[in-house]
Amino acid sequence: MTTNKTLNIHQPEDILGYIPHMLGYWPEDSLVAITMQGKLLGATLRVDLPVLSSHAAIARFAEHVRQYLIADEAANGVVLAVYTDGGWQDGSVVGRMTPLLDALRASLDCVDLSVRDAWLVGAEYWRGAYCVDEGCCPLPGFAVERIKESRLSAELVYQGNAIGPSPRKGFEGLGLALSGPHGSRVSEAEVQFGQQILGSWRSEACFDAVLAVWRYVMARALRNAPLDPAADATLIGFLRTTLKVTAWRDAVVVMAAAGTDAAKSGAEEFGLFVEDGLDSPPFDFRELGVPDVGPTTENQSGAARTAGSKEPADIYTYGDVLLGMHPEVPCWSDLDVLQQALALLTIEGELGEVAAAALTLQGWIFWCRGNGSLAHACLSRAGDAQPGYRLAELLMEILGEGVLCGWARRPDSAWKGPGNAPA
Repeated sequence: MTTNKTLNIHQPEDILGYIPHMLGYWPEDSLVAITMQGKLLGATLRVDLPVLSSHAAIARFAEHVRQYLIADEAANGVVLAVYTDGGWQDGSVVGRMTPLLDALRASLDCVDLSVRDAWLVGAEYWRGAYCVDEGCCPLPGFAVERIKESRLSAELVYQGNAIGPSPRKGFEGLGLALSGPHGSRVSEAEVQFGQQILGSWRSEACFDAVLAVWRYVMARALRNAPLDPAADATLIGFLRTTLKVTAWRDAVVVMAAAGTDAAKSGAEEFGLFVEDGLDSPPFDFRELGVPDVGPTTENQSGAARTAGSKEPADIYTYGDVLLGMHPEVPCWSDLDVLQQALALLTIEGELGEVAAAALTLQGWIFWCRGNGSLAHACLSRAGDAQPGYRLAELLMEILGEGVLCGWARRPDSAWKGPGNAPA
């Protein structure tokens, strides 16, 4: 689970410094809206700025933003940040953005989402959107370095959080795939394990073993020992193979979010398992450098327990988990390390089922976090890797309809950033 430690926001620079860490990049020509419940930050929305051509266009844009934000049913306020590069030197940026901000405020007031504050952010300067006192907000504005050097931003950087390039600049550099090819050992392992396990995709013993390996990978990453593309070539080849089975692919993300019991019970509900006479998996854990963990499962808190001692409260359908409806709070720490592991399983520009699966699952995780931009980037690339990849298409439809993940709607369950919970 994410840590209970909070990062207190004392000044505008803190929240503006938090936004690029939450999104993973510095926004450009964008509106970023963050819902609030009291002093707690909730869901984050980033959308491209509209063409400010007419009052009707601005009103439609404001309505679109409102429809998205009301998905956070617990919210009672919102803060806005407008990222734009025009009109800073002559001070016209405030006048240019006033009609948009007025329309947003009026639209959100209709649903009792008061705008708590708003800021304008450019490439070099930033300022309060409603401040007209040059003594308080001198022209052209405050230096952007004040945001980048804020206490909160510095603390996030110290904790190892990096800000990547914008998805607008292309897929490369986003950290969603390796920039260089895998070595021959990965390909050899993928072929080997494909022959060993793909024919046993309905085997309960093989299913349990596959989840045990993924669980080991996530637990290792939580101990600051993530996958190493060079040292773990055989293991990476195995993990790539498992993504070729839809049932295993889905079980991995359900396990990360809701625990092994939820993944196992969901597979049973779908009637996945057939009697095949296998009492053990058709591969050797030692080949992967993975200890044979035995027939145990883990609940959401990570505590091991004997298989079969399932608690009903821990069991959810795959649909409930994939839509972010249950559990009440997912295991964000496992989802975070899972996303990082998936990024090491494919390479930029790769085609095929493995790339589509790895990118789609990352897209789902970003959607769960409320990060639509990175979700869209992943899902679009998944569609390029394998046109017609069904899960990517379904998630793109959900994203296009502005549907917010259930966890992102509630401040108590929403992702709070890498390892911390700003308040």
